[in-house]
Amino acid sequence: MTHPLLDLPPLSAARFASIEDRVARLLSTEQDVVIMQGEALLPLEGAIRGTAGPGTTALNVITGPYGQTFGDWLRDCGATVHDLAVPFHTAVTAEQVREALAEHPEIDFVSLVHAEAATGNTNPVAEIGAAVREHGALFYLDAVASIGAEPVLPDAWGVDLCVIGAQKAMGGPAGVSAVSVSERAWARMASNPGAPRRSYLSLLDWKERWIDGGRKALLHAPAQLEMLALEACLERLEADGLETVMARHRSAAAATRAGAVALGGGLEPYVYEASEAAPVATTLRAPSGVVAAELVARALEGDPGVPLAAGGGALAKEMIRVNHYGADATAEAVSASVAALGAALGELGVDVDVERARGVVGEVWG
Repeated sequence: MTHPLLDLPPLSAARFASIEDRVARLLSTEQDVVIMQGEALLPLEGAIRGTAGPGTTALNVITGPYGQTFGDWLRDCGATVHDLAVPFHTAVTAEQVREALAEHPEIDFVSLVHAEAATGNTNPVAEIGAAVREHGALFYLDAVASIGAEPVLPDAWGVDLCVIGAQKAMGGPAGVSAVSVSERAWARMASNPGAPRRSYLSLLDWKERWIDGGRKALLHAPAQLEMLALEACLERLEADGLETVMARHRSAAAATRAGAVALGGGLEPYVYEASEAAPVATTLRAPSGVVAAELVARALEGDPGVPLAAGGGALAKEMIRVNHYGADATAEAVSASVAALGAALGELGVDVDVERARGVVGEVWG
């Protein structure tokens, strides 16, 4: 039996390196870029464990569940952690970060999620980066959800460790991810006795055995299909133009917010201010007396193809997520999602206007 996904020739080191170079261009970075052979949690954890230890004092910003996870990893490494948590319906401000840094001048590491797809907010990284740079701390950024939906500029923003994944706004595979690493971050890892070595989590292994060797020999056999899918994803982004792709996501977010409000019935944006709402996905607050998870399940029964999900954990009671990213960053997907929620609310006896909502989605999309 033959199949186009089987019996492929081995991926060469040169081709692997060329894909890394394309990621670097996507990020407009001169930093080293390492593609890691796993979902983005791999470099997210590896970057923290490589740079943090008992001598680290970290400011961990929490605007959603991933910020909570990073704090757990930092504490597990032995770091002293100061959490800066804000309500999930909003974003953190640069002034809040400055105040935290002033209160704890010993902070030498700052961790932040750019866009929280799980809660629908996005944080002002450029302004926060300026505050972190003035303080002199190492800046770690999770840009997994934001890349492809809004600008991600690690060099311009002073980000030392910027992790991305292709599975959301980029519309690519979930099985590979990448991280850009500054010289300061490499130096921190090299001086950290607890940094993973000879480990799947180790960024230093990639530095010493791949980058320092001129990218001539790979550490291990790469995930062939995922790397080819990432290459195809980057080719499509380059062909469409990054600004065009980001514009689609901005339109999807604006149309979803407007359509939900026009639908009526008490459905409203979860993130209060549009300026603080992530373009990668829009979260909505379920009407009073309606359980979000039950509403989403009913909506998916009516239209299984819409990109709807309930919030995770305790948020499942009140939060609905419209995951309008990648292939679903379209007016059709947004309109169908709003209509499915409207139909489900109507079945529950809630007064809604689906046709008006569809019309507003079309008007906002333009």
